[in-house]
Amino acid sequence: MVNSDLHASWQQTLSNWQESGMSGAAFCKQQSLSYHRFVYWRRKLNGSTDDKKASPSGFARVAPVPKDQATDGLTVSLPGGVSITGLHAGNIELLGVVLRQL
Repeated sequence: MVNSDLHASWQQTLSNWQESGMSGAAFCKQQSLSYHRFVYWRRKLNGSTDDKKASPSGFARVAPVPKDQATDGLTVSLPGGVSITGLHAGNIELLGVVLRQL
């Protein structure tokens, strides 16, 4: 395959992946593609050298709270300054209800 044909083929593959809404790994599995080759071409064609900027890790930042600001139970702080405090085993299901409404 000529280099320009290879570029065009992978560009189409990456477009198909983006339209699918699937993760890269799931798309590669469905299409019987090598995930490592997929990542290589995604970086090459998008000019991206840092995957971490392209997709968040899914982890949340955890920081200790000073004792004078501590409350009983768990506190969840959301972007925009919204905080939900006082969560414990007896009301944790309420958190799910509240978050689904946001």
